[in-house]
This record gives sequence, C-alpha cells and structure tokens, in this order.
Amino acid sequence: MPKRVYALIAVVVAVLGLTLAQPAVSAAAPVRIMPLGDSITAGPGCWRALLWDRLQRSGYTNIDFVGSQPGGGCSVPFDGDHEGHGGYAATGIADQNQLPPWLAAARPDVVLMHLGTNDLWGGTIGTDAILAAYSKLVDQMRASNPDMKILVAQIIPMEPSGCAGCPQRVVALNNAIPGWAAAKTSARSPITVVDQWTGFSAAADTSDGVHPIDSGFRKMADRWYPAVAAALGTPVPPSSTTPVTTTPSPGGSCTATYRVTNRWTGGFQGEVSVRNGTSAPTSAWTATFAFTGGQRIGQAWNATVGQDGTSVTARNTSWNGTLDAGASATFGFLASGSGEGTAPPVGCTVG
Repeated sequence: MPKRVYALIAVVVAVLGLTLAQPAVSAAAPVRIMPLGDSITAGPGCWRALLWDRLQRSGYTNIDFVGSQPGGGCSVPFDGDHEGHGGYAATGIADQNQLPPWLAAARPDVVLMHLGTNDLWGGTIGTDAILAAYSKLVDQMRASNPDMKILVAQIIPMEPSGCAGCPQRVVALNNAIPGWAAAKTSARSPITVVDQWTGFSAAADTSDGVHPIDSGFRKMADRWYPAVAAALGTPVPPSSTTPVTTTPSPGGSCTATYRVTNRWTGGFQGEVSVRNGTSAPTSAWTATFAFTGGQRIGQAWNATVGQDGTSVTARNTSWNGTLDAGASATFGFLASGSGEGTAPPVGCTVG
C-alpha cells in the first residue's frame, strides 16, 4: 500500500481518536432544595408535593428535593426527600447540633425552614431563644455552603386544645422574624421571609389546630412558590428583559437603579440600588418609585418598604443606612403583577 495511504489512515485515526476522547458536555447540576422542619414538614407534609408539582409545571424541572427522610401519600407525585422530623424544636436541633450531619449528607443549595411550633408548646421557650436557635442554624447552613439561600417561614397559626397561650406566642415569634432576618441576611447568603401565617386558619385549615389538611397544605405551597421560584434564579429571557434605569437626584447627591431579576406567572422579583454620590458619609437613605400597572409589593428585604396606592417608598434598615462616599446599598422585593415593560424611574435621597 502506498505510503501516502498509510499517512492518510493515520491522520483519520488520529482525528477520530481526538473526537472520541472529548468528554460529553454534561447538563447543569440540579438545584438541591432541603425542606427543614417538624411534623408540619414531615408527615405527610403535602405542601412539599404541591410545591414540587407547581415548580415542575412552571418549568423549574432542574431541581432535586433532598434530605434523609422519605415522603409520600399525597395527591400528586413528587420528589419526597426532606428533613422534617415530627416533634423536633428549633432550639433542640440547634442545641444538639443535629443540623450539620443532615447538611453534609444532603448538600443543599436552598433551605426552606418552617420551625418553631414545638418550641412554643410549653411556654418556657421565648422568642429570643428561638431566634438565637435560628441564628445558629443559619450559621451552620453557611458553614456547609457559603452561598446558601435560606427561606424562613413566619409559621402557620397554632390553636391546639390545652394550649391557650400558643396563638399569641406564634404571633410574637412571627412579628420578630422579619427584623431578625434583616439583621442576619447577607448579599452572598440571603434570608427571605415567607409569610405562612396571613390567610391561614387554624380552625379551617388544620385537623387539630396544628397540622394542616389539604386546604392548609395548598395555602402553604402557594406561599412558598414565589419565594422558591425567585431563589432558583431562572434567567429572564433577553427579549423581555426590563431595562435598568439610573435616576440621579438633583445635585448628584444620590443615584438609584432599578431592575427586574426574575419573573414567573403572576409575579416578579426586583431590586433597587441606592448610591451615595456625596463626598461624605451619610446615615440614611430613601428610595421612591411608582407602580402604575397594578403591581403590589408583597415582601421585601434589606429595606423597610411600604406601598400606598401606586407609590412605593423604601427606607434603609437600622444596619445599612450608613453609606460612605460612593458606597451603595441594595434592597430586593417580590411583587404580584407583571414586571414587563419600562422600568419605573426611581428617586432617592441620602442624608
């Protein structure tokens, strides 16, 4: 056989070898979500099933519910893994350091935490002790994954027979959670508060004043869904991206930017950054804008946000009001309605 033919065969074999040696491109790893709680999460915990089903139907298919406990027996098929433990208290889990091995085994990216019900039964564990336990659990989550996204529930109402003080203890805990979360959150590992209390009836939505029935599970899934969808961070399609607006205040003392970071059916997530344009530190800031398309803010973090009609006003929290010259603070929010269209102009002041 002519040498040229051998040479040609050698080249073809080499090319094929290189082609076959290239590794296949793997799909992105699924986002690992760990439901963490007590019997309201554990058994049967069908809010997890309803949440999983809605996420799947909404296109959030690259997710994996994780935890050492199995689940099942709900009206829809779902990924039943979770870390719900009947009878467990937040203070007990924290005091006994039970969370770190669960985290090591599950390796979650997102934690959904509904804890505190069992702490409140006897009336001997106060709100401060529960929040201290929350803080320890958050520290352990961040030690496991510095980029952990943490969703903490204001827990559902509790009205069991034989515990006259329970309803008010739940109210006291839930009232304290947003302030605790604002102080504990960070840009790298944000804490989102999910209001599971409002609109939930212990009489109508539970079997015993504590444990949800189907109507209660559906309400819980509906409350978890927008916050989980936001945490998953699905990119906004480029064709519908709301532009960022930059609004300098008179004299250039403050500059604000607005952008939509996520969308889903019936709602969206946005963020606003406020920059100190002066040459000196300031101790407070305020941002204002208007939603003229019927949008309503339901939840916000890193700012105290109020809405009166179309007007939205956001003020710094106690811990992020001080801005050095040229420094910025960013707050986020979840809102109902559409995030499409032109971004609203944002006014801001620093002082």
